[in-house]
Amino acid sequence: MTIPLLLPAVALIAAPAQEQTTPPPAPPVVAPAPVAGSAPIVAPAPIVVPASPVADSPTVSSSAASPEFADPLSDPETAVPATAGEAPFRATAVDPNRGDPLEGFNRAMFGIHQTLDKAIYRPLAMGYQHVVPKPVRSGLRNFFSNLTEPVVFLNYLLQFKFGKAAETLVRFTVNSTLGVGGFFDIAKTEDFKLPHRNNSFGDTLAYYGVGPGPYLFLPLVGPTTLRDALGGPVDGAVLPVSIGKPFTDWRYQFSSGLITGLDLRAESDPELRALFGGAVDPYATLRSVWLQNRAAEVSDLHHHRPKLQSPSELDDPLRDPGAPAAPRPESGARELQDPLADPAAPIPAVTPY
Repeated sequence: MTIPLLLPAVALIAAPAQEQTTPPPAPPVVAPAPVAGSAPIVAPAPIVVPASPVADSPTVSSSAASPEFADPLSDPETAVPATAGEAPFRATAVDPNRGDPLEGFNRAMFGIHQTLDKAIYRPLAMGYQHVVPKPVRSGLRNFFSNLTEPVVFLNYLLQFKFGKAAETLVRFTVNSTLGVGGFFDIAKTEDFKLPHRNNSFGDTLAYYGVGPGPYLFLPLVGPTTLRDALGGPVDGAVLPVSIGKPFTDWRYQFSSGLITGLDLRAESDPELRALFGGAVDPYATLRSVWLQNRAAEVSDLHHHRPKLQSPSELDDPLRDPGAPAAPRPESGARELQDPLADPAAPIPAVTPY
């Protein structure tokens, strides 16, 4: 009676060993018969699961090399090579330093600037704002701004925008005469409607397709690009070269730079405090905001786009400001109403458009 039951076990033992590295199945365990003369109980052979490939095995399954199973954050240079017959997969990673290749240098300069600003620059600017009366500060701001109108005029000529160049010339003439040397901005009133426009040699280079180059942050200068940093000295040389004294005198250059710098720092203090107040990375926040504003200014050189009002903190940040307003729903659907409203209150009637 025991021979038929032992035949499967004998066949498994007598079978030749497999060529894989999988160990042969364990022989069956024969338990002793509980009662004399009865058939022995043969336990079934345990199921052996093939071991997973060794970590250093050169063979890689196709599923492991497929893009859907690859790590999206892995280094493409160290990606696992695909098997024979399959196209190699390279992960696409976004380079965070694409527009800021000098980030290490810029962050160091930003730290120095913040230290100087906290210890020296901001206290001086706040003291200047507190001591000097507002009409005097406004008059000095208008005076030095009026001296930049010839630079704006020349850059409009270089850009072949003769209409804006003529408006800039009229603005400079009106403020220099009726505005008492530029201390009063008469040209921006309703009688003339000639506001100040910023235009520089950096804008002219951008107008003709010169790229911005790497982003730079310089102490006491602030954020800029290589293109704008090279264009700045050209703008600053217009008056000294064309007129001479007093614009070539170092005392004028130092005093004008100090006054305009302190005034600009004092006027921009609320915006800077709001910008850096809740920023996790103040450097990256300032860089992002400045680059976006600068790109918009360069775009306006080619496209005349109407200026849109800045969205409030309650607007949808993902809504396209240029898209037409969505029509109101004709029914007072509960899912579109205030979630804190009383559900028992009657639905207000909506006047159809």
